Amino acid sequence: MPQDEEPREMADDALRPWNWEDPQELAATVDSFTEDLARVETLEPELSAAVLDRSHFDGLGLTGVEFAAFKTSHPQALGTDLVSLVAADGTTTERGRVYLVDGTARFAEMDITGALPVADDTVDWVFAEHLIEHVTLRAGIAWLSEVKRILRPGGLLRLTTPDLKVYAESYVKGDGFFAKHRRRMNRALTGVAPAMPARGAFMFNQLFYVYGHRWLYDLEELTYALTSAGFAEEAIVVRAYREGARQDVADLDQVLRNDETIYVEATA
Repeated sequence: MPQDEEPREMADDALRPWNWEDPQELAATVDSFTEDLARVETLEPELSAAVLDRSHFDGLGLTGVEFAAFKTSHPQALGTDLVSLVAADGTTTERGRVYLVDGTARFAEMDITGALPVADDTVDWVFAEHLIEHVTLRAGIAWLSEVKRILRPGGLLRLTTPDLKVYAESYVKGDGFFAKHRRRMNRALTGVAPAMPARGAFMFNQLFYVYGHRWLYDLEELTYALTSAGFAEEAIVVRAYREGARQDVADLDQVLRNDETIYVEATA
């Protein structure tokens, strides 16, 4: 999907029941969508290694890792996800291997709740968009510690997540954010879901319960998690959408949810 476009309407055969008021049902629906997104045309195994080091990255022309990306758009990124990719011929990705996806992107399965299969001081940058909120605070800090470990000295982490402060202020002040965000999400989910309810309490609750979120962050909470993981507080910088220390990494920001997102960078 082009980075500047919001998702188009889902095909009719992708439609599934969607009930905003039933998080468990919705979680099953989202899991089904994820399985669909994990289907690709071709998978070509490129190397096998229990732990990827700098020589592996250099050999493949890679400089960084994009987490929660089935098919990264960055030409020098290794895309990763917990979910396996499945090719049209039935080939499925396996842990410990790097694959060329559809002839254009590299991918390796990784689980952020465990040790990352990457050697110390290996990558120049890491990008993770709307990922950390899907695990507990403890798991998030452990993952950030692993990110700090695999980054080279001076390497960059760009981390984005829904900003709890934006939601809390909108709920209290009625500043118009909820209406704007509903319009954006309704357009993106046309043909997939009924319109999001307009109630303020619903808009606040859905941030916590609808998407499988486990812990929500504002800047103070992100700073706590990052410093607990070993990043220096003075190395943490708040950024704007698609603005950052490395433009190629900042350009990975997706447009759809930039109105609710806090963008933070931390240097190792």
